[in-house]
Amino acid sequence: MMLQQEPIIVEVAKQPTITPDISINVVLGMFQMAGAFLLAAAIGSLVVGAILVWIRKRRDASTPTTDTSHVRLRI
Repeated sequence: MMLQQEPIIVEVAKQPTITPDISINVVLGMFQMAGAFLLAAAIGSLVVGAILVWIRKRRDASTPTTDTSHVRLRI
């Protein structure tokens, strides 16, 4: 005699969507971010350089050049 068994019911949930591999958009975004950082660094260095040149010119204009033992290169 065979015993009657209840059927095994397995619910199959939806599989998660497959995440795509790294795409060209991600790579381009990384290069754009690096370009933005480089641009910010270049602008910052130009501003600091301009301030330093302005301070040096202002200091040279305010001091008399009566000391002849030193030579200024006027760079």
